[in-house]
Amino acid sequence: MFTGIVEEVGTIDTISRGANSAVLIIRAEKVLAGTKVGDSIAVNGICLTVTRLMPHAFTADVMHETLNRSSLANAMRGAHVNLERAMAADGRFGGHIVSGHVDGTGRIVEVKKDDNAIWYTIQVTDLWPSTRLVKLYPKRSS
Repeated sequence: MFTGIVEEVGTIDTISRGANSAVLIIRAEKVLAGTKVGDSIAVNGICLTVTRLMPHAFTADVMHETLNRSSLANAMRGAHVNLERAMAADGRFGGHIVSGHVDGTGRIVEVKKDDNAIWYTIQVTDLWPSTRLVKLYPKRSS
C-alpha cells in the first residue's frame, strides 16, 4: 500500500522490451534507502516489484497486464517518473491509502483552473467495461 505522496522523481535509464513485457532500470537515490529485492515501489503510482538493486538504480519487471492497463506501455528512456516506497505499517501515512494497482487508463480531455485547484475531465478507455463505471465516485481516496 502507498500514500500517494511522491518521495522522489527518478529517471528511466533503460527499457528492455519483450513481446508482451518490459524490464525497467530506474535511476533513483532516496527510495533505495532500506529497499530490498522483492519490495514494492510505486512508479508513477503503479506498484512494481524491485527485482535487482544497483548503487543508484533499481530494476523492475513490467508484466503484460500492467502494460495493457497503465501508462508504462508508453514509457520512454530518459522520462522522469514519480517514485514512492510502500508505506510502513508502523509509521504515519500522511496522505491516502492507495494500492498502486491499475485497472485501466484514461485520456485527459479537459483541464480547468479553479482558483487554487485544477479540475481534470478524464475519458475512460475501452479497457474499462461500462459495469465498472458505476464504481467511480466523485470523491474517493482509494
